[in-house]
Amino acid sequence: MSDTIAQSPAAGGHDTGSDVSVEDVERVCTQIAKAKAAVEKVILGQSRVVEESLIAILAGGHVLLIGVPGLAKTRLVQTLGIVLGLGDKRVQFTPDLMPADIIGSEILEENDEGKRHFRFVRGPVFCQLLMADEINRASPRTQSALLQAMQERRVSIAGHYHVLPQPFHVLATQNPIEQEGTYPLPEAQLDRFLLQVDITYPDSEAEREIIIATTGAHDLQPEQVLTPSELMEAQALVRELPVGDSVIEAILKLVRAGRPETTEIDEVRNWVAWGPGPRASQALMLAVRARALLDGRLAPSVDDVLALAKPVLQHRMALSFTARADGRSLSDVIDLLSQAADKN
Repeated sequence: MSDTIAQSPAAGGHDTGSDVSVEDVERVCTQIAKAKAAVEKVILGQSRVVEESLIAILAGGHVLLIGVPGLAKTRLVQTLGIVLGLGDKRVQFTPDLMPADIIGSEILEENDEGKRHFRFVRGPVFCQLLMADEINRASPRTQSALLQAMQERRVSIAGHYHVLPQPFHVLATQNPIEQEGTYPLPEAQLDRFLLQVDITYPDSEAEREIIIATTGAHDLQPEQVLTPSELMEAQALVRELPVGDSVIEAILKLVRAGRPETTEIDEVRNWVAWGPGPRASQALMLAVRARALLDGRLAPSVDDVLALAKPVLQHRMALSFTARADGRSLSDVIDLLSQAADKN
């Protein structure tokens, strides 16, 4: 009989309802480690970005990539699609983009007998990995076309539901410095993204490696490591990993301390206009499990909560006018929340 890992609430763990085979965890951990290594062979100098993007996908969520042009955001999405075996499509968001350009539309056709009927033409959203490039350049109406797809994994056209392929993930990009002619994403849509991943400039050694590796006669090409079914198996396993009570308490303490109505931190009351909702707690719960699996561990720890606090919370909170006037940032707030959550 194979070994299993399971913890009951009485033993300091979260009861997932089923035992997890150690062999299954080790096998999936090996596959995920190979996938991460394959991505990092192509995306150089961005180990944290690769890790957080894989965490979001393992957790079954969507990613908002924030970075200036030239930091390989598009290359990252293409590489993830190949390595994970996902069918990917790219949509360049522009002010004149319409909802039908994303989800598709019905067209009127006439057959040989003269009878007319509507035929649904699928849009690019019908894929497994959708890159929404510069998502904030499209109008709010077009942005909202993704809401149902991201949340329900289906779209509604003319009163009929059309189910999207599985798995389905949206990786959207934004340029943080060029805001002219853009439409900020509404809070409801920001909350649909499991993580916000900030992409920064690589360090000197990494940039040296990049210019040498990418300007030669042979470009770096990714190789497929997983299949969609293997990825979905890993995603199912993420939800079965046991979570200790200390981790759950850290998640609750972190998220609830970020709400002005329930916090005990004076700075948060003054600096935060509105805080993270329960979806932030759900996102952290899934993300810490995915991070543990990515690291080859059988259960998450409080360190995972602290490491993922910023990518999970920063797009689910807003600074008050007082905080902005004082030059405060969301990073300052999340640092305070992490310090409070780390105290036992």
